Amino acid sequence: MHRVVVLALDGVYPFELSIPARIFGTARGADDEPLYEVLTCSLDGRPVTTDADFAVAIAHGPDRVGTADTLVIPPFADCTDVDRDWLTVPLAAALASLRPGARVMSICTGAYVLAAAGLLDGRPATTHWRQAAHFQRRFPAVQVRPDVLYVDDGDVLTAAGVAAGIDLCLHLVRRDHGSEVANRLARLCIVPPWRDGGQAQFIERPVPEPATAATTTTVREWALQRLHRPLSLADLAAHGRMSVRTLTRRFRDEVGMTPGQWLTRQRVHHARHLLETTDLTVDRVAAEAGFGTGASLRQHLTATIGVSPTAYRHTFRASRHAHPVRR
Repeated sequence: MHRVVVLALDGVYPFELSIPARIFGTARGADDEPLYEVLTCSLDGRPVTTDADFAVAIAHGPDRVGTADTLVIPPFADCTDVDRDWLTVPLAAALASLRPGARVMSICTGAYVLAAAGLLDGRPATTHWRQAAHFQRRFPAVQVRPDVLYVDDGDVLTAAGVAAGIDLCLHLVRRDHGSEVANRLARLCIVPPWRDGGQAQFIERPVPEPATAATTTTVREWALQRLHRPLSLADLAAHGRMSVRTLTRRFRDEVGMTPGQWLTRQRVHHARHLLETTDLTVDRVAAEAGFGTGASLRQHLTATIGVSPTAYRHTFRASRHAHPVRR
């Protein structure tokens, strides 16, 4: 079973600390078998302070870090403290024990630890948008992406914080076990099943003002039922009973992207689900997802996740039967 180890550091944020256990610990397979084992540890096996008015008892010590298939670093500090030592000797020793091939994930300011350890040098990463400029100044070797929810760079992943931590955990479940498992898990946890990592962190007006009560929610629901059809901006605007200009503005306000960008991402998401769960040909998957041709699907999938539809299907199905070995 895939082991997720959460390293709690003094000053940890309680909500974010609980996210991996809640998401990974709840994930179940088709036979209701648990898919992950989640362990929480500290640098000395003792209770850790939090940024709230209580401490948290921890069951394990730093030796568990070396057994992790995925290590998670939750946020734990005020980043405005310029003199803070982000990589203490005990923390560096714990990270040094990571086995080859282990994934490392941070939530919010946990990225400071990964950066201080050199794990983000030359790689794309994110943190909370309020800390992004400070983070970039502190760690200039990191390719900071300040306006996304999370970044998946293979074996190193970073989330912007709070709900984005949930998004990234669900993304990893989807990457490991497919859309069906992730969607079922999201429904059980009563959270959105999928928010793309490239979606903007900060949306200016996430809730429409009363004077403009009409939203794009019904338009999006309508479009999701018709991904196999050609859908123009005019079609979406007509269904929402608004102009194309108004539709585009409200899409940006509510989901942080244009209608066209949103629609393409939903088509890619649906195509991935079909590649994972059916034996439809690539051309048929392309038609069902609204891309028209296999060539168009290949172009969009390669641009999004870097592999062709056939390679994605083979890789995903192979990964479902892979069992990581811990030392």
